[in-house]
Amino acid sequence: MIICFSGTGNSLLVARQMQGHIGGDILQLEGERLLDPPAHVINVPAGENVVWVFPVYSWGVPPVVVAFMRRCKLIEQPGTLHYLVCTCGDDIGMADHQWSKIAGRRGFTPRAAFSVTMPNTYVNMKGFDVDSPETARRKLDAMPERVGAIADAMRRGFSGSDVVRGKWAWLKTAIVYPVFCMFYMSPKPFHATDSCTRCGLCEKSCPMKNITQLPPVWGSNCAMCLRCYHICPHHAVAYGKETARKGQKRVFGQGLNAD
Repeated sequence: MIICFSGTGNSLLVARQMQGHIGGDILQLEGERLLDPPAHVINVPAGENVVWVFPVYSWGVPPVVVAFMRRCKLIEQPGTLHYLVCTCGDDIGMADHQWSKIAGRRGFTPRAAFSVTMPNTYVNMKGFDVDSPETARRKLDAMPERVGAIADAMRRGFSGSDVVRGKWAWLKTAIVYPVFCMFYMSPKPFHATDSCTRCGLCEKSCPMKNITQLPPVWGSNCAMCLRCYHICPHHAVAYGKETARKGQKRVFGQGLNAD
């Protein structure tokens, strides 16, 4: 079984690639499943392990995934192992250790963690933008081979971490990540520009059901996944002044309402 949270499609693409190697269903964390985890029982099929796939947020686990892991009703079979396959634009810091601790506190058995480099999508701060088309394509082209290697490692019984940790990994996850979660995840700066045509795509595609009305209005329950920003066909979603003249990611996984 693959449990996947994906904002702009990177992690869903990886999850689908992984599914081709290990089989099993993909459980997407969307809507009510995210909003009320205890109300949705997840039964892990006999003989299957659990693979968690999600993006790294500022060198940590996305807060919505943290909340889900802490509250979800997951019924597993004896001997079920848990794996992490996280996506990142560059490096993950100690996000794998954070995931492992959360899993362990729930009584799960974390076996191994892996990272997959995918196109950058974070644009909400100065100095951050999407990758150039050439860099994005290079990352996407390398992804299938990387996922295949991860699947092989799982089959061999690999235990531990095979990730791109980067410099100052502990500092990034222990210091920068909490600051990011506290001060840089507010949805208040989101707004629609004059280019908005009121198509409603951002509202329909929001995994948290946090966007209402047309033109769109953002509520307080935001995952900061940036799907609304990247999925807008008119580039009409802005985050304060930080996203002015920045790019959009245009490759979405099937099932993210990008059509």
